[in-house]
Amino acid sequence: MPAAASRPLYRRADLLRLLEPRSIAIIGASARPASFGERTQRNLAGFGGRVHLVNARYDRLGDQPCHPNVAALPEVPDLAVVAAPMEAVEGIVTECAVSGVGAVMLYAAGFAETGKPERIALQARIAEIARAGRVRLVGPNCLGMLDYASGATISFAAVPRPAAPPTRPALGIVSQSGNLGFALAQGVERGVAIGRVLACGNSADLDVADCVAALAEDPGCSAIACVFEGMADPLRLVRAAELAWEADKPLVITKLAVGEGGAAAALSHTGSLAGSEAAYRAAFERAGVVLVDKFEALLETAAFLGKAPPPKAPGVALVSTSGGAAIMSADKAEIHGVPMPQPGPAAQAVLDARIPEYGSARNPVDITAQVLSDPDSLRACAEAICADPAYGAVVLPNGYAYDFATPRFALLGELAAQHGKAAAVVWLTEWLEGPGAREAEANPNLGLFRSMDRCFAALAAWQARAAALLDGAGSTTLTEREAKAVLAAYGVPVVGERLVRDAEAAVAAAEALGLPVVLKVESPDIPHKTEAGVIRLNLGDAAAVREGFAAVMANAAHAVPEARINGVLVQPMVPQGLEIVVGARRDPLFGPMVVVGLGGILVELLRDSATSLAPVGTAEAHAMLDRLRGAKLLDGFRGLPPVDRDALAAVIRRVSELAADQADRIEEIDVNPLICAGPRITAVDALIVRR
Repeated sequence: MPAAASRPLYRRADLLRLLEPRSIAIIGASARPASFGERTQRNLAGFGGRVHLVNARYDRLGDQPCHPNVAALPEVPDLAVVAAPMEAVEGIVTECAVSGVGAVMLYAAGFAETGKPERIALQARIAEIARAGRVRLVGPNCLGMLDYASGATISFAAVPRPAAPPTRPALGIVSQSGNLGFALAQGVERGVAIGRVLACGNSADLDVADCVAALAEDPGCSAIACVFEGMADPLRLVRAAELAWEADKPLVITKLAVGEGGAAAALSHTGSLAGSEAAYRAAFERAGVVLVDKFEALLETAAFLGKAPPPKAPGVALVSTSGGAAIMSADKAEIHGVPMPQPGPAAQAVLDARIPEYGSARNPVDITAQVLSDPDSLRACAEAICADPAYGAVVLPNGYAYDFATPRFALLGELAAQHGKAAAVVWLTEWLEGPGAREAEANPNLGLFRSMDRCFAALAAWQARAAALLDGAGSTTLTEREAKAVLAAYGVPVVGERLVRDAEAAVAAAEALGLPVVLKVESPDIPHKTEAGVIRLNLGDAAAVREGFAAVMANAAHAVPEARINGVLVQPMVPQGLEIVVGARRDPLFGPMVVVGLGGILVELLRDSATSLAPVGTAEAHAMLDRLRGAKLLDGFRGLPPVDRDALAAVIRRVSELAADQADRIEEIDVNPLICAGPRITAVDALIVRR
């Protein structure tokens, strides 16, 4: 068994004063142009909170008062940014700890990275002072952190600036190298949606694992890109990766320092094969990490995975105006094991009608340069391909940057969103920032790649990650949490939750999620929790949570004495609504079937349901709802607003697609109940049985 992790991870709740500060003090503020203090103040010009200046040499800096020390500030700051020399740091950290500052960021270098024993000891001393004062410490030797949503761009370096703040869940970047992290952050200059950049410097306290864990729980983060060198206790990063997996946040890591020093020193043949790099790779892959060997692939892959919906099918199609690009795609697809099946009859008929005989009406599709004289041919062919159930993703190569081609990217994004497919543009031209590049990058439904090889590598990782959500489950019957992770990957809205293993952790989770809460025992051996008495609802305070935790654990032990207990799920109490069940089952003769009916505890009593072969489209999902005897309940029930039938039909469609796509893996799906009230539709319990 691997050794236990040396320190529990800091979670997002532990780091709120660092990550979401309401007030920031610059210690070492200065009037000297280009000084670290002056640069930091300038970079915080767009910060929406309060900025305080500290330097005993000044009474004022510009139109702001300057204070002699932290104790003289009008409030205790959430974050102190220390722009002072190495020699002054220990005293400043001590003052911050005594004053109750939430977090301290240290720019100064010259500590453990020098390798000198006395500097190593100084860094350890500073870290101990911070921990004793419950101060989260970032650095030393830290370049800073960027939060584009709040304007807390904290750094003495030049800060990359987006044209506008991110308006959707955006990419998070974590880097042990501040320089490489900020290099990736410059992606905002070309349209990449980046929300946060976290650099941890020497990691005397806060380290790369803590940063990944915090982003895993950040609702504004869509995916995580991590530049990783190494750490003394890599199991902490493995645990953080597991949190990202549980939150369905793709974590993409590029590992630096890949020399096999450990393997070279191994005495046995087996030891040589399982050297340090092989061990990292094995641990990360088990935790669901997407590993990329090249730094250049990191941002592209993470941005794509953050945008892409779950794959509806394993097939990938390429629609091109270049025969050479089509050949290149087939080569790279073969290398990475990405299937490129041929189109079905409906799509084939469109391709045959619109593509000249000197093109290719097969996958990969070559429409040829005739698209210049017949612009509508691209829309017709791309729409036919996007509608084809054989394909989960569509790729459009761009070999020549010019204004005429720019609308093609918006077209592909529109079709991808309409059909729930992933889409990517491969930028083959050497005019890297030519016309259309920014538009393609900024499109929320498109991934942009500068390499055909990296595009197909990312597509392979995307498909593998979706399959692993099912294959990674440790039992034939997935737990509720595992089942909801699979459903969320298919776009089904599910309730948020935390898995805890003791009563105090349950209280902390309840307060973080918001009271009142629900407690449920998680066990693969207790699929029907209501009958076993392992659910407690509407717990409104800490005492009720503690009592509820004890009760559900006792009932679990009584109901199934040999049950494997993973812990207790803490979930926010979802408000009242109409309860619907949506499920699927694999029929031995007809294959996957989808069913919808009135849900909750009355589903078996009322037996009011409608069944169809899976998958179903939107119109058929609406027809299933109309066939329910209790369909009128959808129009308003006990004073509740009418259920948004379009939203409910979309959930039915997604469950049916999951059942059809994974027919060789899934025997049964049960989403019960799905609580519906107006546009709010939430799955609060789920069951998936693997074949």
